[in-house]
Order: sequence, then C-alpha cells, then structure tokens
Amino acid sequence: MQRAERGEIYTMITGAAGGLGSAFSRLCAKNGENLILTGRSEGKLRLLKEKLLAENPGIDVLVFAADLSDGHSRGEMTAKIAEAGCKIGRLINAAGADIQKAFSEYTQEKISFQCRVNFEAAAALCRFAIGHRAKELEIVNISSVSGLCPMPYFALYSAAKSALTSFSAALREEMKGKGVKVTAVLPGAMPTREDIKEQIAGQGLWGKLAAKPPEFVARKSLEGVKKNRRRVIPGFWNRALAGFMRLLPLSWKLAFIARRWGKISKDAF
Repeated sequence: MQRAERGEIYTMITGAAGGLGSAFSRLCAKNGENLILTGRSEGKLRLLKEKLLAENPGIDVLVFAADLSDGHSRGEMTAKIAEAGCKIGRLINAAGADIQKAFSEYTQEKISFQCRVNFEAAAALCRFAIGHRAKELEIVNISSVSGLCPMPYFALYSAAKSALTSFSAALREEMKGKGVKVTAVLPGAMPTREDIKEQIAGQGLWGKLAAKPPEFVARKSLEGVKKNRRRVIPGFWNRALAGFMRLLPLSWKLAFIARRWGKISKDAF
C-alpha cells in the first residue's frame, strides 16, 4: 500500500501519462510538489514516476491506475488515495477522450465512455478532492474551445466540454470563501499525437497560430487558477477566435463546422 510519507499535501493529476497530463506532472514536480498520478496504464505511470523522481528527488510521487469511465474502478482508486492519508492541494482533471465521428456511428458503449471520461469523472473527482482537501484547494478542469459552440461530427465531445465549463463556473461560485479555487481551461489544439499534428497542419496558417504546446497550456492553467480566474483560454489566437465566434449566427457556425469536420473521423480510444 502506498503511503504519504514526505508530506501530506499532493497535486492530483488525471490522464497523467498523456501529452498534457505529463506536461502538468513535469511542471508541478519542478515546483517541488508531491504528486498523485492517475491513468489507465500502470506501466506508463511508473515510468513517468521514475523519471520525475530522478529529476526531482525531493518530492513524493504516488501512482494509481484506474479507468475513469468505470465508476467501480474510479471508486477503488479514490478509496486507496484516501487510505494513503493524502490531502489534495490541487486537482488537475486533464484526462479526456476526443472521439470524432458522426453520432449515428456511435455505439452505446462509446456514448457512455466519452461522457463519463469528459464530464462525469471530472465532476466526481472534484467532489472527492473537496472532501479530502488541504486547507486550500485549487481545481483545474481541462475543457476545450470546442465546447464554445455545438459541433456537428464532434457533438458528444463539444457537449461534454461545454458542460464541464458550465459546471466549473457554478462550482467556483459555490466554493467562494471556502478556500477552494476553480478554473476551467479551454485550450485549442495541442500537438500531442500524430493525428492531432496532421489536423493542425491541415488547417494551414490558422492551425499553426492557434496550436499551443502542452507545456504552454499547463503553465497558463496554473497561473490562471492561482488568480482564481473563472476561465482561461491559452493563446491570443484562440481568444480571438472565441471572440469572433460569438459574433456569428449559430446557423452559420453549425454549417461551417459540419462541412469541415464531416470530412474527419477518428476513434482514438
């Protein structure tokens, strides 16, 4: 059984072995924070732990493998974290599933999987972190600019991310004066996987301008939650796009997105 040995306050990061999650892990470790790393692959988590400890020998790193789309697996993980005696000083919900295809091609299993990972798990872990928090708690929920508008052919992802942004704003208001800060982060594309890199390249100049590396997004996220900002959109061009989109009629946006995104299909998870 893993125990909190070097300090009882931890930063908990979901999707820790992924592109953005590992960027958060490296940044928080460099800041001298003790870490709780979660993800589906215990092997990847342990490799990340070894690297972080080698580079930052003064911290404590605990790993807990779990499938966040499975309530039972998630419950076993949180029970182990509580048993280890950890207090959560920061929760970073970086795990996500970006399945992209026509809704008619989804199975019920895929509907449940994407909704649970992108929203239900984040909300559940916010509740856990609040119940096991240190004196002060920071919550960073990674949403997406895709949640700013309904997106045909990306319908479940954009809806779940919109829900996460809305939930984060409401939770932030509920937690005012209680030592809990909540920030929703809405990044654009990040070149973390080959399929995403290809999509960015296919968008031409705008794709290159709007795309931001995960290290940049992680840094801006932590700066935003420190200031207790309700919402953070990393990158000038992503903020400009968000502002421009508000000016357009919804029918125009839906038609444009359908034409563009209807040509892409991926089932990465």
